[in-house]
This record gives sequence, C-alpha cells and structure tokens, in this order.
Amino acid sequence: MAFLSDTLARVKPSPTVAVTQLANELKAQGKDVIGLGAGEPDFDTPDNIKEAAIAAIHAGKTKYTAPDGIIELKQAICAKFKRENGLDYEPAQISVSTGGKQVLYNAFMATLNPGDEVIIPAPYWVSYPDMVKLGQGEPVIVEGKPELGYKITPEMLEAAITPKTKWFLFNSPSNPTGAGYSRAELKALTDVLMRHPHVWVMTDDMYEHLAYDGFEFCTPAQVEPALYDRTLTCNGVSKAYAMTGWRIGYAGGPKELIAAMRKIQSQSTTNPCSISQWAAVEALTGPQEFLGEWVEVFKRRRNLVVGKLSAIDGITCPTPEGAFYVYPSIKGMLGKTSAAGTLIENDEAFAKALLEEAGVAVVFGAAFGLSPNFRISYATSDAALEEACNRIAAFCEGLV
Repeated sequence: MAFLSDTLARVKPSPTVAVTQLANELKAQGKDVIGLGAGEPDFDTPDNIKEAAIAAIHAGKTKYTAPDGIIELKQAICAKFKRENGLDYEPAQISVSTGGKQVLYNAFMATLNPGDEVIIPAPYWVSYPDMVKLGQGEPVIVEGKPELGYKITPEMLEAAITPKTKWFLFNSPSNPTGAGYSRAELKALTDVLMRHPHVWVMTDDMYEHLAYDGFEFCTPAQVEPALYDRTLTCNGVSKAYAMTGWRIGYAGGPKELIAAMRKIQSQSTTNPCSISQWAAVEALTGPQEFLGEWVEVFKRRRNLVVGKLSAIDGITCPTPEGAFYVYPSIKGMLGKTSAAGTLIENDEAFAKALLEEAGVAVVFGAAFGLSPNFRISYATSDAALEEACNRIAAFCEGLV
C-alpha cells in the first residue's frame, strides 16, 4: 500500500513560489539576483491598518473567531461589494479565509465530484488547475491567444462547455498577463453563460483596484445580475492594500455554497488570524485615497518595463490594462544559444539561463499554461526594474 495519496501525483508545486525561493537562496549565498517572480507589492501596509491590528492585540482580540470570519469583517465586505460593485450580500453570504487561495480551494472542495469540469482561460494563475485536480475535478484549458490580447472570445467559451462543466473560473485583470476584459467583452461572455444554467461562475477579482489608462473594472454578477445566484465573487486585501502576509481573502455567494465552504474550513484551518481580520476591517472601511497614488506608481513602472522590453529584438511585450505583471513573448528567441552555451529551446530554458547568467529571476510561461513567454512582476522599485531590464537586454543581445 502506497503511503502518499494518489491525488498528490495529480498536482505539482507552485512554480512562482519555487522561483521566489530559489532567488532568495541565491541571494543568501551572496549572489547578485533581482527577483521579479513574486506577485507582491513592495509598498508597506498602510499605518492605519497596522494600528488597527495593534489595537486589536491590546484589546485582547486574540481568541478563536467564527470559522469563516467575524461579523464586523463580513459587514465591511458587504459594504465594499455594495459600494464598489453594486452587489447586495448579507453576512450569511460571505466567507472569509486565510488568503484568496483558500477561498477558491474551499469552493472547489465543496462542489467538485470526480469528472466535473472547470473551464480555465489561459494564461492562468499557476494554482488554478492544481486546485481543481485536488478537488478531483478536470481543468479544461481555453487558450487566449496573443492576437486576442490573451483573452478568450464568447465562441471559445461556448465550445468548451459540456454537460460536465461545473465552473467557469474568471480572472480580470489577469495574473499573469495583466489583461482586462471590458464591460462589453464580459457581457458577451455572460451572454454565453446565460444559455448554460448548469455552469457556475467563480471570479478572482484580486487585482480589481490596479487598473490603468481608463480601464474600468467590472465583475460578472455586476454585468449580468441574472448570474448572481450562481456566482462566487472572490477577492481579498493582499494586493490592493499590500497585505500579502496578513492572509485574508473573502467571497460573496449563495448561502448554500457559503455554508458548504464553511464546513470545509471548519474541519481544516478554522478561522483566519483574528488580528488580520481586524486589520482587514480597517483596510476596507478606512481611507482609500492611497490606492490612486499606488496605481500611478505601478503605471509608471509598467511603462518603464514595457518600453525597455519592447526595444529588445525577439521580444514582444503587450501593454497590460491592470495588475502588476507583464507577459512578454520570446518567440523570436527560440532556437538561439546563450553566451554560456544554453540552447533556448523553450521559455523554461530561457528563464533558467536568465537567472544563472544574468541574475534575473522570472517565471517561465509554461507554468501559466501558454508559451513561449515569461512573467515579470513589476511590483518592485524603479531602480531594480531598470537594472533587471538592462540585464535582460544584455542577455538577449548575447544570444546567437
């Protein structure tokens, strides 16, 4: 009898975590490495949020809470959904988890049966397919081609739906491309979903506040209210509020689904950190002006990176509408050899050689389900991005 679960063979470790860990290990060895793999803002958590956490500690709010969140945070989330998305939820329709990833995981564990299908547009966040597999489901990947701005069309969505489809997982602005769906584009997708009432919608709206050049964020149940009863609208405080380590994600959805997710969480982690929950209350109800300031910084960094990468022969770098990633194509580099003799046969070889020879850590495109590309997170300093892009340019110039 095998000791490890057969389910474990269906999944792989997170490539983004692996790249970040490797970059940190090389730095610890004294090597000059610029890490552009982690999707983590370099801003500090705002002081008012930190002070709310400190106040919660002093007030003794350090005990267990309800399994899926304190009522005060659920009320703040309801107010946020109403204020920013026009969605009406009550606390019984809200789930709070240890990060956005657990929200999605709980939903899959609570709903998937062997053979159930989940439609995932590619490029996708690396964890989506593996979470589906852990839930005994089957990922159905629909590729958003570069010529489509890395987005899928209504026709592509329609073709992917089968009687086994349980979920359509939607992420905009996207990790890893930063591509955002306009209201019209999203309405065309929701029109398809309206013809298939057995398909539920799971959104990942984590990058909602990081939008540029007039792009207006919208979420499926907001665009098509008739989908409200079969939509799980997921979000969190990690990216917009620079609270990645606080680990708070949340979702709004039908009471029956939220109750099922609560059951899963009650038998796994139980409540998220009580202190982080009180910090999240302040994040959602406190001053929001800094968000616009941070967006301008990210936009400047985006323009810096896109400009420099687009100037490199063999690299094509679209300008994203949101998030803090770029997803350049290295199609023009394939088949070449690096200065140290590495054959660039695919994007994984490119990323490995770039790290070893130029000291720049990026994530290869195959990890996100679409090649030949790589992802850069520009959620770091201008100086680091400038130097990294110069190193990438020099590395590419050395390819023959």
